[in-house]
Amino acid sequence: MTATGTPIAVVTGASSGIGAATARQLAAAGYRVVLTARRKDRIEALAAEINDAGHQATAYALDVTDRTAVDEFATAFRTLAVLVNNAGGALGADPVATGDPEDWRRMYEVNVLGTLHMTQALLPALTAGGDGTVVVLSSTAGHGTYEGGAGYVAAKNGARVLAETLRLEIVGTPVRVIEIAPGMVKTDEFATTRFRGDTDRAAKVYAGVADPLTADDVAETITWACTRPPHVNIDLLVVRPRAQASNTKVHREP
Repeated sequence: MTATGTPIAVVTGASSGIGAATARQLAAAGYRVVLTARRKDRIEALAAEINDAGHQATAYALDVTDRTAVDEFATAFRTLAVLVNNAGGALGADPVATGDPEDWRRMYEVNVLGTLHMTQALLPALTAGGDGTVVVLSSTAGHGTYEGGAGYVAAKNGARVLAETLRLEIVGTPVRVIEIAPGMVKTDEFATTRFRGDTDRAAKVYAGVADPLTADDVAETITWACTRPPHVNIDLLVVRPRAQASNTKVHREP
């Protein structure tokens, strides 16, 4: 998966939401985008859309929690410009006393271990390219806890610490590490997945908030960070809607 003169960007979790929006924007910025996600039909449709628009995209069905599959995927790259670790998500909003350990395990596996698998497997190609970028999509949840969010907060803290530690460990190499921490983002699936298909409960998350962030807002932020000059590293960028002052302080219109 190399293209002479065209930098390659891998985006995980590219089947919807922030991942899909990031793939579109990176492709428009001149990258050949490799879309990965478990839902093959969705990433194939997105790749076709991007190619029809005159850009370059390839779809590759992949579960980032499957290390064997990730290692096989990584063999296709001699060099790589960008890895966007976007695959993740939240499950449940129960208090610690009654939270489902299986939810906690699944969140840790995709948000932390999935990021670890992809980063370890592709770091040689990112380094070989001479100008690599690792993006970790954390969350404001990784920077401040809230009631009912402990499992997700713990997972996103793990992703945040992974990014911070990697940056320390590879300083001096031609790879930069960027953490993007979005706040309230309204997408088609995030809250609905968290509340197991309960669309009414999911809608209440955004009730009264006139303008939560969109997937495109976050994708634009990611693309901006990735396209800074090579010597410029955006260590951490926290992005929230104007109506959100913190994880627990949100202005809602009556």
